[in-house]
Amino acid sequence: MYQEQVVLCASSAYDRKYYLNEDFNGLPQGIQDELKIMCVLYTEDVGGILTLKYDEDGTLLFEVTSDEGDLLFDEIGSVLKIKQVREEKKELLEALELYYKVFFLNEDASDLLGKEQD
Repeated sequence: MYQEQVVLCASSAYDRKYYLNEDFNGLPQGIQDELKIMCVLYTEDVGGILTLKYDEDGTLLFEVTSDEGDLLFDEIGSVLKIKQVREEKKELLEALELYYKVFFLNEDASDLLGKEQD
């Protein structure tokens, strides 16, 4: 087992910064760019901090936080934006989960691909 939760990437509207965990530098540059665009656009739209994390099973989670006094953070918009991103980027997110399960959790890719087809 790897760690309980592993950060893939994060974006902050407060610092105007984006972070990609160096453990994922092996991802193709196009995927890295797509993650950066997705996360930065999210925080530009609704504010706060967006962190994409893997749980212990390899499921990709969206974690959103905001400063307590941030009156500009759009909580409802945040929920709607995450739903939109999950729909529009479904294939990317599924591929990232598969990547993590194979390369970090050492699961058999053929077993995982067989489960998806059921």
